[in-house]
Amino acid sequence: MQCATIKKGVNCSFMKKKGCSFNEGHCQQIVEPCQGCSRVSTYEDGDFCNVVPSPSTKWRVGPCSFATHVDRKREEVAQKINPLKASKRAAASRK
Repeated sequence: MQCATIKKGVNCSFMKKKGCSFNEGHCQQIVEPCQGCSRVSTYEDGDFCNVVPSPSTKWRVGPCSFATHVDRKREEVAQKINPLKASKRAAASRK
């Protein structure tokens, strides 16, 4: 349905026939870490996220999973190799 509270004319999954079904009855404005994200849109009442109605809850534990401006780097864990097993594998592959 089309949002009628803050994001007027935007499709919103929280809008029902009785109004906004989100906890507080409307979406919350973005928090500081959201600045620079491509999912943020500016409306009459301020800047709001297009994906999450409550951005502060997404940033509480760590980086938002929808943030487009955050680099997600995976740490490569160096595995310990047992030299005895490695030599046996190498010998087996030579046969």
